[in-house]
Amino acid sequence: MTAPATPSAPLFDRLGGRAPLVQLLKYFYADVRQHAEIGPIFAAHIADWPAHIEKIADFWSGVTGGPALYSGPMPFKHQPLGLEERHFQAWLGLWARHCRARLAPAEAAELIAVAEMIGQRLRFMVGVPPPTGNRPGD
Repeated sequence: MTAPATPSAPLFDRLGGRAPLVQLLKYFYADVRQHAEIGPIFAAHIADWPAHIEKIADFWSGVTGGPALYSGPMPFKHQPLGLEERHFQAWLGLWARHCRARLAPAEAAELIAVAEMIGQRLRFMVGVPPPTGNRPGD
């Protein structure tokens, strides 16, 4: 039996490792696929959802301090999608909702903050002006 993760442990460990992360992603992307704003974008580019979720789990594993398994040009895959601020708001809003519903408050807040930072960098890389006003999920 392993000891419970401490607050100083990497977020990946505090989340419970890869399995809970994959579960979060499965529920999250189920809602993404149904979303009026971003669902069509994903539908046009993702054919194999189980493989996509595994690849995204690899990405989030490394971002949260777990095994760095993701390799690929993540920002550049988003450039030809024609993303606008409303797409970022939709994605981040769903992410915040799922994190808050499925994770402990501290870990949810941290994972939401990480996603928002990634969103800021991705906006810059794909040429979307930074948002003004409230953050998604507020």
